[in-house]
Amino acid sequence: MLLTPVVSVEQSKPRARVRAPELTGDAWWNTGGEPLTLAGLRGKIVLLDFWTSGCVNCLHVLDELRPLEEEFADVLVTVGVHSPKFAHEGGRDSVAAAVGRLGVDHPVVSDPDMSLWQQYAVKAWPTLVVVDPEGYVAHVAAGEGHGDALRRVIGDLVALHEEKGTLRRGAFDPSEAARAAADNRGGWLDGLRFPSKAVVTAEGRVLVADTANHSIAEFASDVETLLRRFGDGRRGSVDGAFDVARFAEPSGLTLLPTHVADRVGYHLLIADTANHLLRGVDLRTGAVRTVAGTGRQWRDGDDSGPALDVDLTSPWDVRWWDVAGGVVVAMAGNHTLGLFDPIEGTISRFAGTTVEGLRDAPAAEAFFAQTSGLAVAGDRLWLVDAETSALRYVERDDTGDGFVVGTAVGHDLFTFGHRDGAADSALFQHPLGITVLPDGAIGVADTYNGAVRRFDPDTGEVTTLLRDLAEPSDLVVTDSGVFVVESAAHRLRPLDSGEDDSEGEVVDGAELAVRRPPTVLAPGQVRLTVTFVPPPGEKLDDRYGPSTRLEVSASPPELLVDGGGVGTDLERTVTLASDVEGGVLQVVAQAASCATDAEHPVCRITRQDWGVPVRIESQGAEGLPLVMAGTPAE
Repeated sequence: MLLTPVVSVEQSKPRARVRAPELTGDAWWNTGGEPLTLAGLRGKIVLLDFWTSGCVNCLHVLDELRPLEEEFADVLVTVGVHSPKFAHEGGRDSVAAAVGRLGVDHPVVSDPDMSLWQQYAVKAWPTLVVVDPEGYVAHVAAGEGHGDALRRVIGDLVALHEEKGTLRRGAFDPSEAARAAADNRGGWLDGLRFPSKAVVTAEGRVLVADTANHSIAEFASDVETLLRRFGDGRRGSVDGAFDVARFAEPSGLTLLPTHVADRVGYHLLIADTANHLLRGVDLRTGAVRTVAGTGRQWRDGDDSGPALDVDLTSPWDVRWWDVAGGVVVAMAGNHTLGLFDPIEGTISRFAGTTVEGLRDAPAAEAFFAQTSGLAVAGDRLWLVDAETSALRYVERDDTGDGFVVGTAVGHDLFTFGHRDGAADSALFQHPLGITVLPDGAIGVADTYNGAVRRFDPDTGEVTTLLRDLAEPSDLVVTDSGVFVVESAAHRLRPLDSGEDDSEGEVVDGAELAVRRPPTVLAPGQVRLTVTFVPPPGEKLDDRYGPSTRLEVSASPPELLVDGGGVGTDLERTVTLASDVEGGVLQVVAQAASCATDAEHPVCRITRQDWGVPVRIESQGAEGLPLVMAGTPAE
């Protein structure tokens, strides 16, 4: 989801350097509360990470940066610039919760009015900006998957500025950083820390994904007495006994049917989100084992096959669904649904194309946006899409042989709010959890609205059951009632909605929009240009055919009159409709590159997805430049 000024640096001609704007913000974390300045960091290489807490790609980047921060600890300072997409994300409490939940140890500045975002000409999340020791922008990269490229860029800067005498070595150690690092690695094992999902066993015990404690907590039916934990509380990926196993930000949980569990030898399936794995737990012995995923994050290529040979990407929730004959996986990292067969030991794409958006269609053609919560109600699978603030469903199509995706509540990537009433006008804000309530209605953990919402499938009406919660992320139905997983309050609390058939209150909130302004384009022909500059020491790899690929589509489809589809050229002329006010241009680009300094070069694919909000005006621009990686233009 990136739009930045085009950068063409494949030529060797010199460029004027661009001075990096000074850091500003309304609050700082991991600095002892003191603001940092580029002037004060002169002599260090500074890596600015423009992120927002609800963006799964931004979460991937946090993991990519950790080894770089360790490798270059004496010369590199990472500063997270938190520029919010949703209204809730702009609050200080929200940023503080995200820093703790995600284990962010480097300095973070809140940019609630997106001032730094605009000064650095950032257009989407995540964007990385490298500032050299003299205070000039040296490199810009959009999206994720740039770890190796950044390593080369930083290494080159170290060599250059050490020779010039402008590099200042010495670990950056603000007063609060050491304490934050210890806190963010866990240590709350006597209680919950940012729990995310929960399920109930047949015996009435409640299993909770204790996300920031990197473990699964098992409570008695009173939802208070802690019986045991799966995982030792430290971030990692270790199979074995319950007290030595390790997870990384586990989230979704599902129990397998008894006949399936007896065959495969485990009862509980866990979406081990930050490890990009599915883990199985034998609830009798406590043994934990990996059952799907390689530990590598999926970037491109086949995502179907033997489960232990297939890369996954941020599985966020899991749910057994008899109709599909397996476990549906909310693959938040690439905006799809997967299907895991525990008996056959296979996983496959179930729905979605990997394009981020909201499009109802047959399962293989539908668009999703950070699928985050799943629930089964008979022949229908319900789900919440966080980035489109939508409640959606999957069911059999008219032939009975395939599946089709529909939307009950939700509009697009940029519209949200807290509004009840008829489904076609109701609004959510980044919901993460969902369940079927005892009365058959659908309960939604409307995370960024701090509310529990109720959708009645029979009437199509939405109401609010509970408000003023701290980032609720799931709901779980127990014998003693419905409980809310109140993540930022580190607890499970009763829903307290009165009788089971209570319909709640009606909230008439305003329609809000993502803060990022749309790009204004002219109707008619517009030149779309995607620039990719291979990292230092690499070149485009065309040994087996074209090294680049470009796919363009639009929502609504009528926005794009001509120029859609797939091609190999990263430049294309598209024709935009004159009778459509605006929408979203969906652009997917990829490029293959290889190292040039090895007999057997390491090759990789860089892939970037953009969802570019556009508004059509007669005086709009006739060009749309996009960049995957490069250095700034003059």
